[in-house]
Order: sequence, then structure tokens, then C-alpha cells
Amino acid sequence: MGEVTALFRPWQNNTTSLIMSMQYKGGAHFSINGRRWRSKPKKQQQCHLLLMRRRRRSCNFFESKAMMVTPPSTYSSTIATDNPLSESPSASFDSYLDNKPRVFRAIFPHQQRTKRLNEEEWRVDMLPIQFLFLNARPIIDMRLRCKSKGKDYPAGVPCHISKVLELKIVRWDLHGIDEILKPSHFSLGVDGALYPDRHGKESRLRGQLQIRMSFIHPPVLDFVPEDIRRRVAESVLKRLMENLKDGMNGSLLADYSEFKREKSRLRKAL
Repeated sequence: MGEVTALFRPWQNNTTSLIMSMQYKGGAHFSINGRRWRSKPKKQQQCHLLLMRRRRRSCNFFESKAMMVTPPSTYSSTIATDNPLSESPSASFDSYLDNKPRVFRAIFPHQQRTKRLNEEEWRVDMLPIQFLFLNARPIIDMRLRCKSKGKDYPAGVPCHISKVLELKIVRWDLHGIDEILKPSHFSLGVDGALYPDRHGKESRLRGQLQIRMSFIHPPVLDFVPEDIRRRVAESVLKRLMENLKDGMNGSLLADYSEFKREKSRLRKAL
């Protein structure tokens, strides 16, 4: 509804004219002596209406863009390791895990591609990965942390385990890919645990490792069917997993054997 106003104005002939106006959204109606006409909206009202129309179109544009956002594709792979562990009374595997720099070098033996950041974290320049015709080189910051006495153990690790080494990616970046081909969203997660499991005189080296990769593919991959993208992504994760598995099983056990020999020589020297 508009506003109705009545204005009484004396004219020179001492007569009184009644002017009634009703303001509304598009302008005003005037009535004098039975005649009615519609005035044009004021310039201020016209600007206001134009601004409102533009805002409405802008909101519709952004709403349609939001509806077009592509959800990220997520892929994961998990492995568990179980190997016999031959411990020495003078060189237990728990004492070996306390030397985190040595353990890290055993898992990631290529020192030219690693850099220590602080007491618990290292930067790793990983081998290039290929996803269809895209090539990228992940840079990850890996954290190694020892936990004991069942406190804050990773999921799946029994509480009776004396010590566990936790591996976790805390930061990452993607190098070696053109900006036009770079995913608008990319994340790489690695969660692992390594620990000795003792039952009587028998010891086992057990481990668990999970890798997760999530990204929004660039528009150039829109033509590739989802099942093909998934198979390629799972193949990439499998190669990454095999590299970490080799480090956790092969080179780590070999370095622990060398650790035992070093302790034995030191004991004999004393």
C-alpha cells in the first residue's frame, strides 16, 4: 500500500484546490477535478529499482555458479605388514625406534631428496607421479613420533604394545604441473604405524599404512570417464604404497640388523 496525502493550497481567486496523491512503487497517481494521471518515478526511485534488478541478477549468477562446483574425487589404499623380528637383549627394537633420524633414513634412504625441518619432521621430495597425461611431483612434510604406554595410540594398535612409531603427513604441495592443469583442490594424506608385537619369545614387526588422495580434476579431464580416472588414481596410490612398504619392511629391518651389530661391537669394545 502507498501513502495518501491531502494538500490544501489557497489560490489567488480565494478558492481552495484539493490535491490527493497516492505514492506507490512505480510513481504517483494524481487526481484534480476528477482527472487522473500517473506521474513518472523520480530519478532516485529509478536508480533504486535498477540497482535492485542488478543485485537480483548477480545473486542468481553466483547461485548458479555454486551449483556447478565439482565435488572432489577421493581415493584411498590401505596395507598391513607382518614380519618376523629377531631382537637382541642389548639392542631392543624399542631403543632403535628412539633414534628417529636413523629410522627416517631407513624408511626414506634417498637423502638427496629429504631435508630435516625439526626434531620430528622431515621434508620429502617424492618421486614424480603420472595421472593420465599429467605429471606432478608431490612435496610432503612427514612427521615421525614415538608413543608408549598405550597413550594416544593410532587406531588398530593394541594397548599392550610397549612402543609405536607413528608416521603422518602434516603438509604437502604439488610441484611440476602447469597452473592451467593444476587441480583447484588437492590433498594427500598418509597415516601409518610401526611397532614390535611380542608374545613370549616370539616377536613380530607389524605395521599399518593408509594413503588418501583427494582432488578436483581440472576441466581438461572432463572427457575422461570416472571409472578410468579411478583406475589410474588407484594405480598411482599403489605405487606410492609399495615404495613406503619397501622402506618399512626391507630397508628398515636391514638397518635394525646393522644397529644390533653396532651395539654388539660397542659392548665387546668395553
